[in-house]
Amino acid sequence: MRRRPPTLLVDLGLVGVALIWGLNFTVVKAALQEIEPLAFNALRFPCAAITLWTLIRGTGRQLWPRARDWKMVLLLGLVGHVGFQMGFIFGLDLTLTGNAALLLSTSPVWVVVISFAIGRERFNPRVIAGVLTTVAGMVVLITGGGDEVGTVRPGDLLVLGAAIAWGAYTVFGRRMVRRRGALQTTAWTLWAGLPVVVGAGVPDLLRTDWGTVSIGAWLGVVYAGVFAIGFAYLLWYQGVRTIGQNRTGVYQNLVPVVALLSAWIWLAEVPTAQQLAGAGIILAGVVVARNSR
Repeated sequence: MRRRPPTLLVDLGLVGVALIWGLNFTVVKAALQEIEPLAFNALRFPCAAITLWTLIRGTGRQLWPRARDWKMVLLLGLVGHVGFQMGFIFGLDLTLTGNAALLLSTSPVWVVVISFAIGRERFNPRVIAGVLTTVAGMVVLITGGGDEVGTVRPGDLLVLGAAIAWGAYTVFGRRMVRRRGALQTTAWTLWAGLPVVVGAGVPDLLRTDWGTVSIGAWLGVVYAGVFAIGFAYLLWYQGVRTIGQNRTGVYQNLVPVVALLSAWIWLAEVPTAQQLAGAGIILAGVVVARNSR
Protein backbone atom coordinates (compact mmCIF):
# COMPACT_ATOMS: atom_id res chain seq x y z
CA MET A 1 0.00 0.00 0.00
CA ARG A 2 1.18 3.51 -0.81
CA ARG A 3 1.83 5.65 2.22
CA ARG A 4 -0.16 8.83 2.45
CA PRO A 5 2.22 11.82 2.45
CA PRO A 6 2.30 13.62 5.80
CA THR A 7 0.39 16.90 5.73
CA LEU A 8 0.74 18.09 9.33
CA LEU A 9 3.72 20.30 8.50
CA VAL A 10 1.89 21.66 5.46
CA ASP A 11 -1.15 22.52 7.57
CA LEU A 12 1.04 24.18 10.19
CA GLY A 13 2.75 26.13 7.42
CA LEU A 14 -0.63 27.35 6.14
CA VAL A 15 -1.61 28.44 9.64
CA GLY A 16 1.66 30.37 9.63
CA VAL A 17 0.71 31.97 6.30
CA ALA A 18 -2.66 33.08 7.73
CA LEU A 19 -0.85 34.61 10.70
CA ILE A 20 1.72 36.35 8.49
CA TRP A 21 -0.89 37.80 6.13
CA GLY A 22 -3.28 38.71 8.94
CA LEU A 23 -0.57 40.50 10.92
CA ASN A 24 0.64 42.20 7.75
CA PHE A 25 -2.37 44.53 7.71
CA THR A 26 -1.57 45.78 11.20
CA VAL A 27 2.18 45.97 10.55
CA VAL A 28 1.70 48.01 7.37
CA LYS A 29 -0.94 50.24 8.99
CA ALA A 30 1.46 51.05 11.84
CA ALA A 31 4.37 51.72 9.47
CA LEU A 32 2.23 54.08 7.37
CA GLN A 33 2.02 56.39 10.37
CA GLU A 34 5.70 57.20 9.76
CA ILE A 35 6.26 56.46 6.05
CA GLU A 36 4.18 57.73 3.14
CA PRO A 37 2.30 54.99 1.22
CA LEU A 38 4.21 55.28 -2.06
CA ALA A 39 7.55 55.47 -0.24
CA PHE A 40 6.63 52.37 1.76
CA ASN A 41 5.83 50.41 -1.41
CA ALA A 42 9.03 51.63 -3.04
CA LEU A 43 11.00 50.18 -0.11
CA ARG A 44 9.21 46.86 0.40
CA PHE A 45 8.91 45.87 -3.27
CA PRO A 46 12.69 45.51 -3.75
CA CYS A 47 12.74 43.36 -0.59
CA ALA A 48 10.05 41.15 -2.08
CA ALA A 49 11.76 41.03 -5.48
CA ILE A 50 15.08 39.92 -3.97
CA THR A 51 13.34 37.30 -1.81
CA LEU A 52 11.50 35.79 -4.79
CA TRP A 53 14.68 35.81 -6.87
CA THR A 54 16.46 33.93 -4.07
CA LEU A 55 13.63 31.38 -3.79
CA ILE A 56 13.61 30.69 -7.53
CA ARG A 57 17.38 30.30 -7.65
CA GLY A 58 17.30 28.05 -4.60
CA THR A 59 14.62 25.77 -6.07
CA GLY A 60 16.32 25.56 -9.47
CA ARG A 61 13.32 26.90 -11.38
CA GLN A 62 13.35 28.89 -14.59
CA LEU A 63 14.61 32.37 -13.72
CA TRP A 64 13.27 34.46 -16.60
CA PRO A 65 10.11 34.17 -18.73
CA ARG A 66 10.30 33.17 -22.36
CA ALA A 67 9.98 35.84 -25.04
CA ARG A 68 6.39 34.90 -25.89
CA ASP A 69 5.37 35.32 -22.23
CA TRP A 70 6.59 38.87 -21.73
CA LYS A 71 3.44 40.59 -23.00
CA MET A 72 1.24 38.71 -20.53
CA VAL A 73 3.81 39.15 -17.74
CA LEU A 74 3.77 42.93 -18.22
CA LEU A 75 -0.04 43.04 -18.29
CA LEU A 76 -0.35 40.92 -15.15
CA GLY A 77 2.32 43.02 -13.46
CA LEU A 78 0.36 46.21 -14.08
CA VAL A 79 -2.95 44.74 -12.89
CA GLY A 80 -1.85 42.39 -10.12
CA HIS A 81 0.95 44.41 -8.58
CA VAL A 82 0.82 48.07 -9.63
CA GLY A 83 -2.99 48.37 -9.60
CA PHE A 84 -3.47 46.08 -6.65
CA GLN A 85 -0.74 47.64 -4.53
CA MET A 86 -1.90 51.21 -5.17
CA GLY A 87 -5.42 50.34 -4.09
CA PHE A 88 -4.21 48.32 -1.12
CA ILE A 89 -1.65 50.73 0.28
CA PHE A 90 -3.71 53.93 -0.10
CA GLY A 91 -6.88 52.13 0.95
CA LEU A 92 -5.31 50.74 4.11
CA ASP A 93 -3.94 54.18 4.93
CA LEU A 94 -7.45 55.70 4.68
CA THR A 95 -9.58 53.08 6.39
CA LEU A 96 -9.56 50.72 9.35
CA THR A 97 -7.32 47.68 9.35
CA GLY A 98 -10.21 45.27 9.86
CA ASN A 99 -12.22 46.79 7.03
CA ALA A 100 -9.27 46.47 4.67
CA ALA A 101 -8.68 42.82 5.57
CA LEU A 102 -12.34 41.89 5.19
CA LEU A 103 -12.79 43.67 1.87
CA LEU A 104 -9.63 42.12 0.49
CA SER A 105 -10.89 38.69 1.54
CA THR A 106 -13.63 39.02 -1.11
CA SER A 107 -11.09 38.41 -3.91
CA PRO A 108 -12.28 34.79 -4.50
CA VAL A 109 -15.79 36.10 -5.19
CA TRP A 110 -14.49 38.53 -7.80
CA VAL A 111 -12.59 35.63 -9.39
CA VAL A 112 -15.94 33.88 -9.85
CA VAL A 113 -17.66 37.02 -11.17
CA ILE A 114 -14.91 37.87 -13.66
CA SER A 115 -14.67 34.27 -14.83
CA PHE A 116 -18.41 34.31 -15.49
CA ALA A 117 -18.21 37.66 -17.29
CA ILE A 118 -15.65 36.37 -19.80
CA GLY A 119 -17.39 33.04 -20.28
CA ARG A 120 -14.96 30.77 -18.44
CA GLU A 121 -17.43 29.66 -15.77
CA ARG A 122 -21.17 29.30 -15.36
CA PHE A 123 -23.21 30.54 -12.45
CA ASN A 124 -25.38 28.20 -10.44
CA PRO A 125 -27.76 29.02 -7.60
CA ARG A 126 -25.11 28.50 -4.91
CA VAL A 127 -22.64 30.77 -6.71
CA ILE A 128 -25.29 33.48 -7.02
CA ALA A 129 -26.15 33.08 -3.34
CA GLY A 130 -22.47 33.37 -2.38
CA VAL A 131 -21.93 36.49 -4.46
CA LEU A 132 -25.08 38.21 -3.20
CA THR A 133 -24.26 37.29 0.40
CA THR A 134 -20.76 38.73 0.05
CA VAL A 135 -22.09 41.96 -1.45
CA ALA A 136 -24.62 42.23 1.38
CA GLY A 137 -21.82 41.76 3.91
CA MET A 138 -19.79 44.54 2.27
CA VAL A 139 -22.77 46.89 2.43
CA VAL A 140 -23.17 46.13 6.14
CA LEU A 141 -19.45 46.61 6.72
CA ILE A 142 -18.85 49.92 4.94
CA THR A 143 -22.13 51.76 5.52
CA GLY A 144 -23.16 53.62 8.62
CA GLY A 145 -23.19 57.07 10.10
CA GLY A 146 -20.88 59.37 11.98
CA ASP A 147 -17.48 58.05 12.98
CA GLU A 148 -18.60 54.51 13.70
CA VAL A 149 -16.69 51.53 12.39
CA GLY A 150 -18.36 50.75 9.08
CA THR A 151 -18.69 54.37 7.93
CA VAL A 152 -18.14 54.64 4.18
CA ARG A 153 -14.56 55.76 3.67
CA PRO A 154 -12.61 56.38 0.44
CA GLY A 155 -10.17 53.76 1.72
CA ASP A 156 -12.90 51.11 1.72
CA LEU A 157 -13.56 51.71 -1.97
CA LEU A 158 -9.84 51.68 -2.79
CA VAL A 159 -9.33 48.34 -1.03
CA LEU A 160 -12.39 46.96 -2.80
CA GLY A 161 -10.82 48.04 -6.09
CA ALA A 162 -7.64 46.23 -5.04
CA ALA A 163 -9.64 43.05 -4.36
CA ILE A 164 -11.21 43.26 -7.84
CA ALA A 165 -7.77 43.86 -9.39
CA TRP A 166 -6.42 40.76 -7.62
CA GLY A 167 -9.40 38.78 -8.86
CA ALA A 168 -8.63 39.84 -12.44
CA TYR A 169 -4.94 39.00 -11.95
CA THR A 170 -5.92 35.53 -10.71
CA VAL A 171 -8.30 34.83 -13.61
CA PHE A 172 -6.07 36.06 -16.42
CA GLY A 173 -2.94 34.58 -14.87
CA ARG A 174 -4.30 31.02 -14.56
CA ARG A 175 -2.94 29.78 -17.87
CA MET A 176 0.54 31.10 -17.17
CA VAL A 177 0.46 29.58 -13.69
CA ARG A 178 -0.41 26.19 -15.19
CA ARG A 179 2.31 26.43 -17.83
CA ARG A 180 5.13 28.11 -15.92
CA GLY A 181 4.35 27.61 -12.24
CA ALA A 182 2.83 29.85 -9.57
CA LEU A 183 6.11 30.90 -7.96
CA GLN A 184 7.66 31.96 -11.27
CA THR A 185 4.51 33.79 -12.37
CA THR A 186 4.39 35.70 -9.11
CA ALA A 187 8.07 36.62 -9.33
CA TRP A 188 8.00 37.65 -12.99
CA THR A 189 4.91 39.80 -12.66
CA LEU A 190 6.24 41.44 -9.49
CA TRP A 191 9.52 42.20 -11.23
CA ALA A 192 7.58 43.68 -14.14
CA GLY A 193 5.72 46.04 -11.82
CA LEU A 194 8.81 46.89 -9.76
CA PRO A 195 10.04 49.89 -11.86
CA VAL A 196 6.60 51.51 -11.78
CA VAL A 197 6.12 51.02 -8.04
CA VAL A 198 9.61 52.26 -7.18
CA GLY A 199 9.42 55.14 -9.64
CA ALA A 200 6.11 56.32 -8.19
CA GLY A 201 7.64 56.36 -4.72
CA VAL A 202 10.82 58.28 -5.53
CA PRO A 203 9.38 61.78 -4.80
CA ASP A 204 8.13 60.67 -1.38
CA LEU A 205 11.42 58.91 -0.69
CA LEU A 206 13.27 62.17 -1.32
CA ARG A 207 10.90 64.22 0.84
CA THR A 208 10.95 61.88 3.85
CA ASP A 209 13.05 62.80 6.89
CA TRP A 210 14.52 59.34 7.47
CA GLY A 211 16.07 60.39 10.75
CA THR A 212 12.60 60.40 12.30
CA VAL A 213 11.62 56.93 11.07
CA SER A 214 11.73 54.36 13.87
CA ILE A 215 13.26 50.90 13.85
CA GLY A 216 9.75 49.47 14.09
CA ALA A 217 8.75 51.09 10.80
CA TRP A 218 11.86 49.71 9.09
CA LEU A 219 11.06 46.25 10.45
CA GLY A 220 7.57 46.71 9.00
CA VAL A 221 9.08 47.29 5.56
CA VAL A 222 11.14 44.12 5.82
CA TYR A 223 8.22 42.10 7.19
CA ALA A 224 5.85 43.24 4.43
CA GLY A 225 8.38 42.55 1.70
CA VAL A 226 10.24 39.44 2.82
CA PHE A 227 7.69 37.51 4.87
CA ALA A 228 4.26 38.60 3.60
CA ILE A 229 5.23 38.15 -0.05
CA GLY A 230 8.30 35.93 -0.21
CA PHE A 231 8.08 33.17 2.41
CA ALA A 232 4.30 33.21 2.71
CA TYR A 233 3.89 32.63 -1.04
CA LEU A 234 6.28 29.69 -0.93
CA LEU A 235 4.34 28.05 1.93
CA TRP A 236 1.03 28.76 0.20
CA TYR A 237 2.04 27.11 -3.07
CA GLN A 238 3.45 24.16 -1.17
CA GLY A 239 0.02 23.75 0.38
CA VAL A 240 -1.71 23.89 -3.01
CA ARG A 241 0.60 21.19 -4.37
CA THR A 242 0.24 18.91 -1.34
CA ILE A 243 -3.36 19.16 -0.13
CA GLY A 244 -5.11 20.88 -3.05
CA GLN A 245 -6.46 24.34 -3.75
CA ASN A 246 -9.82 24.00 -1.99
CA ARG A 247 -8.40 22.80 1.33
CA THR A 248 -5.63 25.35 1.14
CA GLY A 249 -8.14 28.11 0.47
CA VAL A 250 -9.88 27.40 3.77
CA TYR A 251 -6.89 28.83 5.62
CA GLN A 252 -7.33 32.14 3.78
CA ASN A 253 -10.52 32.68 5.77
CA LEU A 254 -8.37 32.98 8.91
CA VAL A 255 -6.58 36.08 7.55
CA PRO A 256 -9.26 38.71 8.31
CA VAL A 257 -9.84 37.12 11.73
CA VAL A 258 -6.15 37.52 12.60
CA ALA A 259 -6.21 41.06 11.16
CA LEU A 260 -9.19 42.07 13.29
CA LEU A 261 -7.65 40.65 16.46
CA SER A 262 -4.19 42.13 15.86
CA ALA A 263 -5.64 45.56 15.04
CA TRP A 264 -7.72 45.38 18.21
CA ILE A 265 -4.69 44.49 20.37
CA TRP A 266 -1.99 46.56 18.66
CA LEU A 267 -3.82 49.58 17.19
CA ALA A 268 -6.78 49.73 19.60
CA GLU A 269 -9.25 49.41 16.70
CA VAL A 270 -12.12 47.93 18.69
CA PRO A 271 -14.53 46.10 16.32
CA THR A 272 -18.15 47.13 16.61
CA ALA A 273 -21.25 44.98 16.21
CA GLN A 274 -21.69 46.31 12.67
CA GLN A 275 -18.17 45.34 11.67
CA LEU A 276 -18.49 41.88 13.20
CA ALA A 277 -21.83 41.33 11.48
CA GLY A 278 -20.37 42.37 8.15
CA ALA A 279 -17.38 40.11 8.74
CA GLY A 280 -19.58 37.09 9.39
CA ILE A 281 -21.73 37.71 6.31
CA ILE A 282 -18.74 38.32 4.03
CA LEU A 283 -16.90 35.18 5.14
CA ALA A 284 -20.06 33.10 4.74
CA GLY A 285 -20.54 34.40 1.21
CA VAL A 286 -16.91 33.77 0.28
CA VAL A 287 -17.09 30.17 1.56
CA VAL A 288 -20.30 29.46 -0.36
CA ALA A 289 -19.02 30.99 -3.60
CA ARG A 290 -15.61 29.31 -3.33
CA ASN A 291 -17.00 25.84 -2.71
CA SER A 292 -19.91 25.85 -5.15
CA ARG A 293 -18.12 25.62 -8.49
